[in-house]
Amino acid sequence: MTLGLVHQRRKQRDRSGRKVFNRLVENNLIRRVSFDEYRQKVQHVYGGPKGALLATCSLISLHVPLGERIFRSRKFDLSGFHSILDVGSGAGQIAKHVLKYADPHAQLTCVDLSHRMLRRARNRIHSNRPCYITADITRLPFQESVFDCVTCGYVLEHLPDPEAGLAEIARVMQPGGRMLLLTTEDNFSGAWTSRVWCCRTYNRNELKKLCASLGLWWNNELWFTPMHRALRAGGICVEIEKRIS
Repeated sequence: MTLGLVHQRRKQRDRSGRKVFNRLVENNLIRRVSFDEYRQKVQHVYGGPKGALLATCSLISLHVPLGERIFRSRKFDLSGFHSILDVGSGAGQIAKHVLKYADPHAQLTCVDLSHRMLRRARNRIHSNRPCYITADITRLPFQESVFDCVTCGYVLEHLPDPEAGLAEIARVMQPGGRMLLLTTEDNFSGAWTSRVWCCRTYNRNELKKLCASLGLWWNNELWFTPMHRALRAGGICVEIEKRIS
């Protein structure tokens, strides 16, 4: 056996070991109960003390300043959009960035499953521009092709199967519209995120293929910093375009 083959097999064993460990750490509630039961659990988590601390946790984890850098640097450019949908607004972390970097005339609609989270977002943002709607990502209360831009930050991980949510987003997006998608990845940090927030993780390549099957094409994979890119850290962050095949 050549030395190169030995190294290759050793790497494969290391990756396999990491995957097993990640699965042990990852919260698997989403796979053990019905979707209705799981959704009630999510509403309880985000409507309770954890949800109240979400904005603070986002600051401590640097997701708020690093997320703002994506918009400030125009890695995801909000210029020229007229109707923006923020799916899973939570405490308004992304919505606040959108209001700051989108054109002044752009309309912003914030959607979340938790009415309490939307109330927190409203109190945190202090703006009359957004429209707040309590709704499920798998049943968005909008007509087809309404929005030319969508932001969806850390929402898909609360779906057992992302297809229903992504299909709904694709339905309400205009052809040529763009989306900023952020979600947890199936790595070590993603597993711990799953443990804390009762969510699942996604394989990058599998999610990319699913998006393509729905007409959602990955234009650019984005990274918060060069260090995140080098370490493959920070989860999945990607600019997506809706195309008509």
